[in-house]
Amino acid sequence: MSVQQNSRMSDWIRINASTVPKRPCFVTDTATYTFGEVNSRVNRLVSVLRRMGVGKGDRVALFATDSAQYVETLLACMKLGAVYVPLNFRLAGPELQALLRTAEAKVLFFSDRYTDLVRGVDVPGLKTTISYDSHSGDESYESLVDTGDDVEVDVPMSDDELVCLAFTSGTTALPKGVMHSQRMAKHMVMQCIVERAMTSISFHYSAAPLFHVGGMLYTLSGVARGHTSLVLPAFDAPTVAHWMARGGLDGVFLVPTMIDTLLHEPAVADPASDFSRLGSIGYGAAPMSPSLLRRAMDRFQCDFMNMFGAGTEAGLQTVLTPEDHRRALAGDEHLLGSIGKAGMGVVLRLCDPENDTELVDVPDGEVGEIVTRADAVMSGYLGQPEETAKVLVDGWFRGGDLAWRDKEGYLYLNGRKKDMIIRGGENIYPVEIEHVLGGYPGVREVAVVGVPDEHWGEIVRAHVILEDGAALDVDEVRAWCRARLAGYKVPARFSLEADFPRNASGKVLKRELRDRAG
Repeated sequence: MSVQQNSRMSDWIRINASTVPKRPCFVTDTATYTFGEVNSRVNRLVSVLRRMGVGKGDRVALFATDSAQYVETLLACMKLGAVYVPLNFRLAGPELQALLRTAEAKVLFFSDRYTDLVRGVDVPGLKTTISYDSHSGDESYESLVDTGDDVEVDVPMSDDELVCLAFTSGTTALPKGVMHSQRMAKHMVMQCIVERAMTSISFHYSAAPLFHVGGMLYTLSGVARGHTSLVLPAFDAPTVAHWMARGGLDGVFLVPTMIDTLLHEPAVADPASDFSRLGSIGYGAAPMSPSLLRRAMDRFQCDFMNMFGAGTEAGLQTVLTPEDHRRALAGDEHLLGSIGKAGMGVVLRLCDPENDTELVDVPDGEVGEIVTRADAVMSGYLGQPEETAKVLVDGWFRGGDLAWRDKEGYLYLNGRKKDMIIRGGENIYPVEIEHVLGGYPGVREVAVVGVPDEHWGEIVRAHVILEDGAALDVDEVRAWCRARLAGYKVPARFSLEADFPRNASGKVLKRELRDRAG
């Protein structure tokens, strides 16, 4: 089927339930749900929520691991005109309470494993808690669905009205509530469909969690296109390797750390494993070193696509296409370090990151802040007009990501403005150093941060994870860096790590690394 840009998001499941009712919509480890079944279950959930008094504009929060029922809840909210609020399931009790209060949630869906946290919150206006797994809430999800009426509800929704309130990850500050209009959410889904050429994908898996915008959008793309989505509670390397090799997956989206984990999985390392059905691997949410990307392309022998953006606030911004990856393998290896060119419907500029008052473009070859304008840009931060004004300038979004552009128009990421290191007045961009160290033999992963220094103001410290059995000779690795970097960029300190602190989307929490003793 084709997806109409002027359709409502609530139409997608309804249309496919009519056109391909027996096609699997969601596949889990234990069950398969067809489009017809999902639409019926969503309708019954809608009728129950309406009886509870949930209507247009009400906030419905979700605090749970991934499941088919989670996606059904999102679809029910779309039909009701309610605003769904996906919450990071790693939140502590006080954080959960604070975000539920900020969102003014009326209903909370949750997984049983978080029962104690849910029972401990005090949220004025929260009327009902619904457990996906049992009766530990006020209501049980499956019991509610069983008692609902399978009747279609059609609530008018304009493109300017809110469909989602998504909170930022809080890697540099307290989470902010990002307001997603229907226009924004639809455009982000369309970007996924068009850029990933989802017309050629029939069975897809996204390892990004559903509370993360990326995970949500890839799964909704399957709903919109009438294709099947694998839904697992969480990323598990052996399970995902099984589905990739023998489960029939022809498309996946993975965070770079997950790709690295899979490459170390015995079933993937085994030359006898067959990944011939796998047509494409999309990756994003965090930087990927060229050396890791090259190893992944050699092993899986399928199309790769780098999808970079500010998903929570501005959707997809750039794409490095499968054709670009093939060109890199044919000799233009520098493209493996690129994030590509502007994505569908995106107007992109690189602007002076030091100028906070106006947008001034920088020339090609110079580092600038990525600034974009598109339908996928947020409506703003909930209740924070001053914070909104800092990042939305005359319709342009400036999110703090830094990059430079070559003569062909390809962009190369230089980290985030807040991660930039200033050593003796010289600007240092961690990603450049991370790419160099990532190519050193025995290095599995690198994160570079700036730490205070009395003389230089800041110096470079590299946190390194080694391959099993590898060792790090500091003098040799410094010599490796000096041959490839200006002297002031060479790390002054190294710290060997077993793992990095990360948020749920796989991004390294550099603020925590900075706080560690050298």
